[in-house]
Amino acid sequence: MEEKLTDQEQARRDKLARYLELGVEPYGQKFVRSDSVKSIREKCSGKTNEELDANKVYVTVAGRIMSLRRMGKASFMNIKDVSGNIQVYMGIDVVGEETYNVFKLADIGDIVGVYGRVMLTRTGEMTIRAEKYTHLAKSLRPLPEKFHGLTDVEERYRHRYVDLIMNDESMKIAINRPKIIRAIQNYCDKLGFTEVETSILSPILGGASARPFITHHNSLDKDFYLRIATEINLKKCIVGGMEKVYEIGRLFRNEGMDTKHNPEFTTIELYQAYGDLQDMREFAENLFREVALKVVGSTTIPYGEGTLDLGKPFGWKTMKECVLEATGVDFNKVTTLEEAVALAKEHGIKLEKHWNSVGYILNAFFEEKCDDLLQTPTFVHEYPIEVSPLTKKCKDNPMFTDRFELFIGGMEYGNAYSELNDPIDQKDRLVKQLEAKNRGDEEASEMDEDFLEALEYGMPPCGGIGIGIDRFVMLMTNQQSIREVILFPCMRDANK
Repeated sequence: MEEKLTDQEQARRDKLARYLELGVEPYGQKFVRSDSVKSIREKCSGKTNEELDANKVYVTVAGRIMSLRRMGKASFMNIKDVSGNIQVYMGIDVVGEETYNVFKLADIGDIVGVYGRVMLTRTGEMTIRAEKYTHLAKSLRPLPEKFHGLTDVEERYRHRYVDLIMNDESMKIAINRPKIIRAIQNYCDKLGFTEVETSILSPILGGASARPFITHHNSLDKDFYLRIATEINLKKCIVGGMEKVYEIGRLFRNEGMDTKHNPEFTTIELYQAYGDLQDMREFAENLFREVALKVVGSTTIPYGEGTLDLGKPFGWKTMKECVLEATGVDFNKVTTLEEAVALAKEHGIKLEKHWNSVGYILNAFFEEKCDDLLQTPTFVHEYPIEVSPLTKKCKDNPMFTDRFELFIGGMEYGNAYSELNDPIDQKDRLVKQLEAKNRGDEEASEMDEDFLEALEYGMPPCGGIGIGIDRFVMLMTNQQSIREVILFPCMRDANK
């Protein structure tokens, strides 16, 4: 069905023919700029109009028209590039009647180029006095009203390109995200880690507990998973002798969407041969501090309505301690599955049919009851063996593993292990995962014979950690929704 145009949209389309009549391409050619708005402000700030007039600072910029004030034979407009906004004065006596006629076709949202001299208006506003004006691209749709922009959050994410035009904060986040990732890379490189790339398509579900996306390879006539973790291939690199490796890459999990989760997301996973969980603890604390200093300028960063101090030592609590503090339930005194089930029912914990031991229920208590307690940076360690199939057992209690998750502001940011390198123990854990899958656990890992074979060649003791990049960016830019830091997040259809 043909789209019905608004009066504004039709008027803009009608102007396309008038551009051609004036010998102007509605969608022009390459335009060479000498300056950005930021560079103009940097070299002209603090100067008086007399100084600017004496020095005759000429600039060439391009950007999108964000406002227009027409006054007959003289007009003002405001144009915006990626670095900021600046006012432009258009006078028919300066640019000439022919060019001014082209300018009169301009609408808010059009992309234009301007050459002219920098001056100050009587109110002191830095302004470019245009001597040349070039139309570059017509906007056939009007921008949202200036002061309201896209007020519907879903529309902002769905039409991110408009959000970037109208919302300076969204542009700032988009520009800061790669800076944050670069700071993470630089930190890892400085410590002697090698960045690698591994395959996104995997024939085996492994490396984490999650529901996968499944795709089909036509040439091989075989189903593959989009990876849910980079862990297995990175451990194979450790087996191969690389010793210190990391990968920053996209993961895919076929799960729910909310302010903390997106079906595709970015992580860094890092592995250090001859290390353990304490090495990963030190790595994580120092990484968060280093990036905060580089990006925010301080280890005390804004968070919500308050601040977080990343400079202080992070907390260190067991999962049992967290559950006891949150609920009063002491799992040190829970000895049977029946006791654990009764406690779960008493506290409103939904039970899953594949849970056949106390460890599953302890983990469920923690996941459902403890997030609000973990506001300051805290490592939660000693996870049940049932939910940690790739982790070494604790030396003093084989029912738990040498694993931590890092929580800040009630949200998990990282997951680290003393990695399991015993191929016999690893096979036994994967067998138990298969049993859980057969009992209905859709997130359980599959048997990975190639990974087991790799371990049989010998993997050194190893520390490993995974950190969510999107959440890391949320923290460093003080955002409460993951969709704010992903340019084009997964969205429901607009009509649903």
